[in-house]
Amino acid sequence: MRNVLSRLNRQQYAALFHHYASISTGLHYIGVSKSSQFRRGRGSETQRWRMDMVPIDLWLQHHFSTGFTSIHGERPSAEYAKLRKESLENEFGHALGTYSSKSLSSSFKFGPFWALYRAAFISFQVVKLTVLHFFVRDIHDRAVKFRETLIRLGPFYIKLGQALSTRPDILPNAYCQELAKLQDQIPPFPTHVAIKSIETQLGAPVSQIFADISPEPIAAASLGQVYKAHLHSGELVAVKVQRPGMSHTLTLDALLFHMIGGQLKRFAKARRDLFVAVNEMVRHMFKEIDYILEAQNAERFAALYACYPKSGENSYRDTSTKGTKMRTYIKVPKIYWNYTRKAVLTMEWIDGIKLTDADRMKKAFLDRKKLINQGLYCSLRQLLEEGFFHADPHPGNLVACTDGSLAYFDFGMMGDIPRHYRVGLIQVLVHFVNHDSLGLANDFLSLGFIPEGVEIQAVADTLQASFGDGTKESQDFQAIMDQLYNVMYDFNFTLPPDYALVIRALGSLEGTAKVLDPEFKVVESAYPFIVARLLADPNPDMRKILRELLIRNNGSIRWNRLERLVMAISEQASESDGDGNDAPVRAWKSFDMHSVVAATEDVFDFILSEKGSRVRVFLARDIVKAVDAFIEDEAFSSLFAEKREGKTASEHSQGHKMTVRMVSGVRAFLRAVNSAPGAWIPFIVRMAFEPHAQTFFLHLVASVSTSSCHKVQEAFWLCISRLLHMLDEQCRASDS
Repeated sequence: MRNVLSRLNRQQYAALFHHYASISTGLHYIGVSKSSQFRRGRGSETQRWRMDMVPIDLWLQHHFSTGFTSIHGERPSAEYAKLRKESLENEFGHALGTYSSKSLSSSFKFGPFWALYRAAFISFQVVKLTVLHFFVRDIHDRAVKFRETLIRLGPFYIKLGQALSTRPDILPNAYCQELAKLQDQIPPFPTHVAIKSIETQLGAPVSQIFADISPEPIAAASLGQVYKAHLHSGELVAVKVQRPGMSHTLTLDALLFHMIGGQLKRFAKARRDLFVAVNEMVRHMFKEIDYILEAQNAERFAALYACYPKSGENSYRDTSTKGTKMRTYIKVPKIYWNYTRKAVLTMEWIDGIKLTDADRMKKAFLDRKKLINQGLYCSLRQLLEEGFFHADPHPGNLVACTDGSLAYFDFGMMGDIPRHYRVGLIQVLVHFVNHDSLGLANDFLSLGFIPEGVEIQAVADTLQASFGDGTKESQDFQAIMDQLYNVMYDFNFTLPPDYALVIRALGSLEGTAKVLDPEFKVVESAYPFIVARLLADPNPDMRKILRELLIRNNGSIRWNRLERLVMAISEQASESDGDGNDAPVRAWKSFDMHSVVAATEDVFDFILSEKGSRVRVFLARDIVKAVDAFIEDEAFSSLFAEKREGKTASEHSQGHKMTVRMVSGVRAFLRAVNSAPGAWIPFIVRMAFEPHAQTFFLHLVASVSTSSCHKVQEAFWLCISRLLHMLDEQCRASDS
């Protein structure tokens, strides 16, 4: 019996050797022969493809070990980011020049001593802060003193502090955290001053303009305050009045800052030139104090994103369908242009519930998670689709309405991000989720986060070290940004002007959502939207990002990402099958099946191209492994029931998991096909008649067949060995 078992073991090892040799041979047919096809001359159609018997690992090492190369494309350029930055700096210079000339003439109108007094007051506060620099050593205490000084200096410096609170690339984290506490802590100016400003701007007594107006402001901020009023026609309106002399004060403070800003920079230990950040901030502040521009922003925002529920309809339930379909309702106040001027803005009054008022929201039966989804969807559309976005969506600028809609206010601080940066934002997120450090480093170069001349590989290595093993990875936006900032300071890292507002918007969005749900993670929640966007957008740059999401730089498949994507599409197909009608507004996490098919065809075209030769090698290798695992775990292990019952560890083996994932993936794909056969069947037919696809399929079948034959032979001898072992045990048991 022992001799028999010994011979079986020798044959088992021999079968195993031939099995792996067959895999290497079959994969070489798929990878090398395909690329050889593209190297042939035009007149060599009858030339046979070269089929060297090279193991797959040695073949990959020989062809791709001379230096890392990505299958997805070349290194990007920072030229666009440089031109964009110069354009914005020129825009700021023009704005500051226009306002400064007006401000200087106004200064002499009010008296030359006004400008001198302001300069002396600011200088005194800065000298006082400089003296404290020598006595206060604790960085947190210094941050508190810095914040208190900014409050005393007035609106310009409060706005400056608010802007710097989102710029850890400039100030230490302790200062950023302290400046985040800054609110518009300025007392309201007297109502009679506001009334006089309204009458001056609108050219009529306030009694002729409004039927009534509140005696005190409903809300006050650093740049203006809001009153509640009725028009003579009966409409309830909000009247926003700018603080008198604001444009001159801001411009004068901006000019004076360039004289004394160096002291503030030294006290705060700014990591980069503070004047650059101030220039960016002032450019937006000049827009904030122009209420005509704010009104135009409100109407543009409404045209792009507003959606109003019908009378008596709740935004969470579509009564025309059997199930509950989420609608995205966003309200924007109507602008009354007859009562709007550069320093006075009259708009519709919208009653709502503050997002921080949990009791009122509960009484109104408002679903917090659905409110978050509405706000997140609207914000992602702003940042990733249209580019025109609200840069400060904090809880004070958003309210929940009793019909379930979300209302936006305060359109003074808006951003308009070009497509290059919108695509770059998606690319950064995909590369971060994939832990693709080299891709992330290239993104930073392309978007202007790091200057040209920096060694990209050194940046990638630093980022890779920061990822660690991924066990403690956070999906919290601020934590992610802190992680990136902490590893990038050594490379002259800075935020481009466009992204400074984007970071502020995303930070405010996550902070607002955390008021409703403390466990909210903006990156994790935005991922389904981004995947849907990648599938829906046919532009080449978005298709490239989709391929990077599913395929690693070396050509191997990210099966976990592909599995999640297929399952998500399949789940949507199952839901749509159970619901006979679609809601007028589609759920934001859904996929358009025709777009999914188009994206799938694009990925297949890439795999079958010359660039996809490595992908074909890895794809075939994984398919062969999956088939082998299926044969081993399902076909032969079922012959021995006690093995499956007694060895639970085998059910958790890598092979078993691969088999389960393969079967579930195929089932999910079939469900997706059944949900939209009109979209999928033409694609399958096109692929069936594609010559490259036919060649790849035939080689894949040959590899699987060769591997399976050896696997069957191996499994056969294992079964014989198992039977003989059982017989041996029974003989021993009977002898005893």
